[in-house]
Amino acid sequence: MYTKEDIINLGAFYKSQLLEDTVPFWFPKSYDYENGGYLLMRDFDGSLIDEDKAVWIQGRACWLLSTLYNTVDKKQEWLDGAKLGYEFLKNHCFDSDGRMYFHMDKTGRPIRKRRYYFSETFAVLAFAAYGKASNDSAIKQEAVTLFKKCIAYESGEVPLEPKFENTRPLKSIGPAMIMMNTAQQLREILDTNEFDGYIDQWIDYIEKYFVKDDIRCVMEQVNLDGSISDHIAGRQLNPGHALEAAWFVLHEAQYRSHNPHLINLGCRMIDYMWERGWDKEFGGILYFRDVYNKPVQEYWHDMKFWWPQNETIIATLLAYILTGKARYGEMHAKIHNYAYSHFHDNKHGEWYGYLQQNGKISQTAKGNLFKGPFHLPRQELYCYQLIEKYIKDA
Repeated sequence: MYTKEDIINLGAFYKSQLLEDTVPFWFPKSYDYENGGYLLMRDFDGSLIDEDKAVWIQGRACWLLSTLYNTVDKKQEWLDGAKLGYEFLKNHCFDSDGRMYFHMDKTGRPIRKRRYYFSETFAVLAFAAYGKASNDSAIKQEAVTLFKKCIAYESGEVPLEPKFENTRPLKSIGPAMIMMNTAQQLREILDTNEFDGYIDQWIDYIEKYFVKDDIRCVMEQVNLDGSISDHIAGRQLNPGHALEAAWFVLHEAQYRSHNPHLINLGCRMIDYMWERGWDKEFGGILYFRDVYNKPVQEYWHDMKFWWPQNETIIATLLAYILTGKARYGEMHAKIHNYAYSHFHDNKHGEWYGYLQQNGKISQTAKGNLFKGPFHLPRQELYCYQLIEKYIKDA
């Protein structure tokens, strides 16, 4: 059980890690003043390993800088840096059909476009946060307009290229959870309740189709009727994704005056996926599991990636603060201690991204097409601000 002093110290730790360790690893050296955007594909010591730009990470970095400016300190460097990201996204990352690319070269020439619309969701966050930081109502409206396009993609109103043939159609938890959090961010940043009805729909969808109380798990994919597809892809669990969805649900519970149904739902999701995902031998959250404990297709199933640890740190802390139950404090202490003792680089700052199951560093990159300044700084920012509010309201 955490004492009040423990919680205060934890909040101070997350704040110092964010502002004195994580953010300085990336900025200002990652600003691309020549071409716009950010150069984020970096090795353990911050040296550049590639000049290409992932659109996901460009949007996430712009959101981070804007949010730091909006909520932490009105530093001109952060505002100017956020502008670099906003202008790169707007001027280079949209195709002629209105969809966004996934992978660009350093000057903004497209390399790859994917069927997913997650580049768009992260651009929504970037546009909203930068619109607020720059006090530009037109940019805020760009965020809302783009999010409405994402809703059309998610609902099927605007069809996207299917991932698979229609022989064995499945639906995934990913779009609902990402859209829910994007709507939550828009509500907070732009002070609008326009999308609260959609948040209700996405939570109901996750609870109805993906949360399996009878076998204590949260599925990643299911058949269209919600039943489990007894094939390798259908049985695969992604504990990190499920735990991330859990804290989005708990965040909504907190917003809605500690809604008991949502607290119960989020905590069930945490309980089930901690049981499924926590590595009892070495510690940390495993990447993939099989719902029936059969072999998993992906060979990296037992590795420890950085981001599931970040999402679990948030989820367990939020569950502890909302319920006061000791077991969530114990879970949080376990994942916090594991992650900061294994992933954090005490010499150069930030976290390594990829560990073997036993905790050995698999490769040293801290930035690539999928890892950048998002999951870790978001975790540290969210946790320290959560604790500050908790102490203030106590």
